[in-house]
Amino acid sequence: MARRALGRSFGWLWGAYAVSAFGTRLAFDAFALIAVLVLHAGPGEVAALAAVGPAVGAALAVPLGPWVEFRRKRPVMITADLVRCAALASVPVAFALGALGVGQLLVVSMVVAAADICFTAASGAFLRRLLPPEDLLVANGRLESTTWTATMLGPPLGGAAVGLFGPVVTVAAVSHLLSAAGLRAVGGHEPAPVRKEPARRLTAGDVVAGWRHLLTHPALRPLFLNALLVNGLIMAASPPLAVLMLGPLGFPPWQYALAFAVPCTGGLIGARLAPRLVARYGRRRVLLTAGTLRACWPVGLAFVRPGPAGLALVMAVELGLITCIGVYNPVLATSRLELTPTDHLARMLAAWSVSTKAAIATLTALWGVLAAFTGARTAIALAGVLLLATPLLLATVRRDGASVTKGAPETAEVP
Repeated sequence: MARRALGRSFGWLWGAYAVSAFGTRLAFDAFALIAVLVLHAGPGEVAALAAVGPAVGAALAVPLGPWVEFRRKRPVMITADLVRCAALASVPVAFALGALGVGQLLVVSMVVAAADICFTAASGAFLRRLLPPEDLLVANGRLESTTWTATMLGPPLGGAAVGLFGPVVTVAAVSHLLSAAGLRAVGGHEPAPVRKEPARRLTAGDVVAGWRHLLTHPALRPLFLNALLVNGLIMAASPPLAVLMLGPLGFPPWQYALAFAVPCTGGLIGARLAPRLVARYGRRRVLLTAGTLRACWPVGLAFVRPGPAGLALVMAVELGLITCIGVYNPVLATSRLELTPTDHLARMLAAWSVSTKAAIATLTALWGVLAAFTGARTAIALAGVLLLATPLLLATVRRDGASVTKGAPETAEVP
């Protein structure tokens, strides 16, 4: 398959997305390292930083979905980048002044999480306006490959930067500044969204419109519920796995990091394969097959043992899991865009992001309690067994495939 050119405007958008994704991943691990190495925070404070900040940020983003919906998307994305830049830049400034504390890191993580959701909601809607429908899958595949590259390289680079230079979160802040500059370079005229009714005060109907669309659409509902369960259970098993590998099994930190960094190459492979697989087998079959396979891998993590064999097992499981995710995610992202009316896109994407973060936070907390009572290995095994049932939701998508291939109308009634 020849590499398809998507145009100069998408090139700038892709570049902006790349530097923004790297900035997010750099800051993600840097915050925990700063809390431990610089502020000497305890486990409770680090856990709050990792869970409470993003969860509260997601809650703050709930009313922002309707606000994003009826505004030009590129200015919203630029504003989100500038907000993230300012929030992250406040960390080294406070450190230089001797005023940095865990409380500030918590507030910054909330602001960044809310801005992330706004950026994601606006970027999906902007991508659909920027490209014709036949190019969306290729574009989403490239964005997915960029996400996995950032996931693979961002945390190690962020950790190395903090170790060498101290709390250099300015690196992440500068990346968001570069992203804003790239978005500005996209150029072109973006028409203002058209409302079917006069501007008015935000109502509860506006806020829940994204969830209403997700839960009433016959194809999006099973895809949405499946995503919540799969993402939540995969992430819920991560802390018990870290405790098991770094504690009783005795893996050194560098091996633990290597076990999850190298398999990210599977995300690059899967994202590149996704358009070819859809062209050959059809979208529904790819969604069902990749979605089923990604649920089959994590149960293998319950059998990890010490030594090279255990490390190889974790890497093999993660490689298989991430490759399937790399195939599945671009197809899912394209289906979401095509199955949602234009005037509901931002609210749908915001609702999806908020729900995913809430599901991950909730299940992670529950699995932490479960692991405390039953042991880490049992908690990992239970998450893996429950994941095996999640493909049943995907099987409810209509067999004729029309519900995941037919585009949505350009407009719909605004509640």
